[in-house]
Amino acid sequence: MPENPTPPAGPGANDAAPPVQRQKPAGMATYKRKLRTAMRKNAVEPEINFLNITAMMDMMTIILVFLLKSMSSSTSPPQSSDLMMPKSVVTTEAAQEGLAILVSKSHIVVDDNPVCPVPPDATHGVEGKYKKSGGTNDLYIVPLANAAQSWRDRDIQIRAAMGKDTSGSDAIIVADSNTPFRLLTEVIFTLGQTSFAKFHLMVMQGNKK
Repeated sequence: MPENPTPPAGPGANDAAPPVQRQKPAGMATYKRKLRTAMRKNAVEPEINFLNITAMMDMMTIILVFLLKSMSSSTSPPQSSDLMMPKSVVTTEAAQEGLAILVSKSHIVVDDNPVCPVPPDATHGVEGKYKKSGGTNDLYIVPLANAAQSWRDRDIQIRAAMGKDTSGSDAIIVADSNTPFRLLTEVIFTLGQTSFAKFHLMVMQGNKK
């Protein structure tokens, strides 16, 4: 019995299989570019766990300086039977910066706040109970010193912020024309003890003779 014949091979049966082409490895530049793209895609917004208040503090310091300067500006007090300012022929401009202290016939007023009464007879100054030692011979007026020191502390901050000398402050004394010399001496002495270096006596400009 004849063997089964082997079917003839088709066309190209003896041809070799085509070689598999391998992809070339990506260069370093391509790798870095794809890495940056992936990092941007997967990036998470960092949590803000701090507050930068430097700029805010600078702004608040500037505002504080202007507010304190506006509070410290002095104006001419109204004339009354309790306070008649002396007249002068001096034509120089009055001081505008400093602590305003009014010495009337009835009170010593600091920054519009009465701090100490003036006795009807002020030839010996204020009463001894308002003095540091409790005696009439003392020149240091305690309520005036406390009020002046509080204003002085604020003025030091203003001067430091503006780059000015902080060793002394100015005082503008507005006294009645009949204020006894002793009372005026006590006021100036007390201010000097609280680091006030300059004193300006406010007067009304009168007519030249």
